[in-house]
Order: sequence, then structure tokens, then C-alpha cells
Amino acid sequence: MGHSTRLTARQGDLTAQEVDAIVNAANEQLQHGGGVAAAIVRAGGASIQEESNAWVSENGPVRPGEAALTGAGALSARWVIHVVGPRHAQGQDNKGRLAEAVTAALDAAAAAGASSVAMPAISTGIFGYPPDEAVPVIVAAARRWADEHPDELQEVRFVGYDETMTDRFRLALD
Repeated sequence: MGHSTRLTARQGDLTAQEVDAIVNAANEQLQHGGGVAAAIVRAGGASIQEESNAWVSENGPVRPGEAALTGAGALSARWVIHVVGPRHAQGQDNKGRLAEAVTAALDAAAAAGASSVAMPAISTGIFGYPPDEAVPVIVAAARRWADEHPDELQEVRFVGYDETMTDRFRLALD
């Protein structure tokens, strides 16, 4: 057993994190018009949207449990990993789908050769997943992934845009 992955929580701007890869909570068509996705394109530049369009025309829409990798434009990160979390709804496996998105993101980061990843609270924005329910699922999925892949990533950083979201991540990490 080597070094294990550090799971940390930090408050701030996801797009400003100095990590190898940032995770985008995207929609299936990778149209980055709102929320975290819009912020990433604003900060990183049009190339991220252009690469996203090319990815979709080549591969089709991003499916649940799948990740799309693009460059990160002007961001300090090297890659943006686009995953599609569930639109929160009664009668579907919200937890399972959310955990699947986290797993897909971390698999993609490791495959790309990243050592550090910053991740937001996937599905908690316009997809309507209540943050108090989503955050523990996200953290548990990342912890499970890190336990199964002990040497692949050095850090998974959960980034809260405000104190409340950051505290949710800290609580889930404890």
C-alpha cells in the first residue's frame, strides 16, 4: 500500500484551483451555458466549448457514468473533465447515478495522468439535487474510489463556492 489519496475541502472558485484537472458538472450535450460550466468557459475561454462541441459530434451525448475530457484553455488546470450527474427525481437511483458520475470523473483523471483533481458539488445546481443529500454521496464515492486505487491520485479536492457548501464537504469528510 503506497501513499493514499488526500481528500480535502476548500472554499473558493473552482476555476482558480491549481490542480491538474477540474471536474465540470455538465449537461449531456456539453453546452456550457449555466452554473459551474458557464463559469469554467468564462474563465478558461472559448476553446473549452469548441473542444466540447467536437467531443459530442465525435462521440454523441455524454452518457451517465461517462466522462468527456477536454483541455482547460487559459485555466491553470491542464484538463476539464465533464461529467453529467443526475437530474434529481423521484423514482430513480439518484445516489447511484451521482456516485457513477464521481467515479467516471476520477477514472478519467487517473487515465489522463492527473495527480490532483478539483470537484464541485455535482448535480446540486440546476439539476436540483439537494446539497445536504448530494455531498455525502459525492464524498463517499470519491473515498471508495481512492480506497480501490490507492496510488493513482494524490489529491481529490472538493471545492465549495461558499462557506455553507464547503462546510457540507468538511462534515462529509469527517
